[in-house]
Amino acid sequence: MHPVTRCLAAVLLATVAGPAQAQSTPPAPKRPYSISPERTERVRSQYTKFEYRIPMRDGTRLFTSVYVPADASPGKRYPIILVRTPYSVAPYGVDRYPPALAPTEAFEKDGFIFAFQDVRGRNMSEGEFVNVRPYKPKKAGPKDFDESTDTYDTIEWLVKRVANNNGRVGQWGISYPGFYASAGAIDSHPALKAVSPQAPIADWFWDDMHRHGAFNLALAFNFFSTFGKPRPHPTDNEEWQRFEHGTPDGYQFFLDLGPLGNADAKHMKGDVAFWKDVTAHPNYDSFWQARNLLPHLKNIKAAVLTVGGWYDTEDLYGPLRTYAAIEKQNPGISNSLIMGPWPHGGWQRGGGESLGDADFGFATSETYQTLALDFFKHHLKGGAKPDVPEAMVFETGANRWRRFDTWPPKGLRETRLYFQPKGGLATTAPKTTGASFAEYVSDPAKPVPYTQEMMTGWSKDYMTEDQRFAARRPDVLVFETEPLERDLTLAGPLEAELWVSTTGTDADWVVKLVDVNPGKVRGWRKGDEEKGQKNRGHQQTLVRGEPFRGRFRDSYSEPKPFKPNEVTKVRFVINDVFHTFQRGHRVMIQVQSSWFPFIDRNPQTYVPNIFEAKEEHFTRAFHRVYHSAANPSFIQVGVLPSLDE
Repeated sequence: MHPVTRCLAAVLLATVAGPAQAQSTPPAPKRPYSISPERTERVRSQYTKFEYRIPMRDGTRLFTSVYVPADASPGKRYPIILVRTPYSVAPYGVDRYPPALAPTEAFEKDGFIFAFQDVRGRNMSEGEFVNVRPYKPKKAGPKDFDESTDTYDTIEWLVKRVANNNGRVGQWGISYPGFYASAGAIDSHPALKAVSPQAPIADWFWDDMHRHGAFNLALAFNFFSTFGKPRPHPTDNEEWQRFEHGTPDGYQFFLDLGPLGNADAKHMKGDVAFWKDVTAHPNYDSFWQARNLLPHLKNIKAAVLTVGGWYDTEDLYGPLRTYAAIEKQNPGISNSLIMGPWPHGGWQRGGGESLGDADFGFATSETYQTLALDFFKHHLKGGAKPDVPEAMVFETGANRWRRFDTWPPKGLRETRLYFQPKGGLATTAPKTTGASFAEYVSDPAKPVPYTQEMMTGWSKDYMTEDQRFAARRPDVLVFETEPLERDLTLAGPLEAELWVSTTGTDADWVVKLVDVNPGKVRGWRKGDEEKGQKNRGHQQTLVRGEPFRGRFRDSYSEPKPFKPNEVTKVRFVINDVFHTFQRGHRVMIQVQSSWFPFIDRNPQTYVPNIFEAKEEHFTRAFHRVYHSAANPSFIQVGVLPSLDE
């Protein structure tokens, strides 16, 4: 979730998103995918703009910009593609056009009617805005509404009132608009034929806001400090007032912030209602449970193409769970998943050749862009059936696309990677008797950084960043295998089972899966560095990282403290991967207790509401991770056997 800017161009460059990637400074689009003057001129010359205020069933009017091909006529009708967004459909005024209208230029050349709507209570639309408005399974009366009914009423109006449409509608959106695309598919309008939720918010306790109850500090603070400010009346103000941190050093800024209770008094100034909601609901209570869209993704008749990125720091949970929920609750519909090696919205605003310290070898985004156009053309224009399998997923490490008839793929072999004494990692359980453990000191005054980048926003590259900077810290545990004798492919979700103890009464546990290159990389030649190719010898590339707030080990709704020095089991699921560790590489697991400022600091003294922790609650603690026969810590993985096994 996150607007990089509030204009429609940003929506189309992949941030029709939501509260997560609000950078302090918007990143510039990469050159090959920047919008050309020729494309902008084509939009202006070949599309006619209209602005409407569309009435909903309760009388509230939603501001909608519609761009119709200039050659539309009774003999040449076009389908409608709808985007509903909380980030503004600017520029406002029928004489002002954005530089682009569609996911790619090919959409504009092919011809569609493009409709963009300010959702209820945002920008120029009337009504009250509610973040991730809960779905109402039972409507109290004919005027009762939610996002599914607002979508239904919008489509009903568009197909009846916009001239020369062909009666078919598609909807898409990235991140926050991805949530609106998912919500719009529920009890869908008969004219809605194709929906593509991309990096959609599925459950806001999990997407963007928290990771297993650990608060996403930099993401939430940077986003809500701007997006969360009140909008009492409709406005066509197109300015996005960024929060000024006063320093380029985000780690230091958030460290100086101190306890989270200081954020409202120091910076929000009481103006951000949703920040107050977040801090008043630290647990997965009814407030958050109502914002879980997954159980309501039913009665969907449209074809669905869900898109996500393996390296999406904001919304990886969303697309994986959205695809699974739609598959389970809507048997018989066309439902597909595309997962590529991308950060948040990266399939839309970049070529996808590389990210951080990972190189994928080719422009991976082009695969999505071709399939997306084919998907909408087939369902909205009667075009050829798109070559979209049930699951089109990119295999990182091997750097290739794979096609499966289900996700996770069938035939996975459940395997456990056990922590061993002296930093080993193996598929056999440790045989050590007695108390065998690794110990470190976790100090909230010196938290482990999640990235080496100097920034006040949040890094998109950290999800593939070389982890040697962390592995060399004394408060990070490292366990690794011997060099692999053959390729090892992991697919689907991971699960961590840790036996731990702490001298404190609360603790976070961050588990990272890392791919370690051999010292001498195959194919590397002297002089390659001069050609811009990096020597990746001994590089420790992050594959997946997941924090867990230990207080939630038994329940996300009813947290409880640790008993000091008592050996305790902590078990949690880690988001899916699809990665091949090549022969000669090592599999590494890193364990630490801070990941700052992506994740807020755990004071390590239990307080019922962690947002109300005081300075005196932040204390150093000794943490232990056990690896004995009685208390074997491990990571459970799914191994995809190769064809010759």
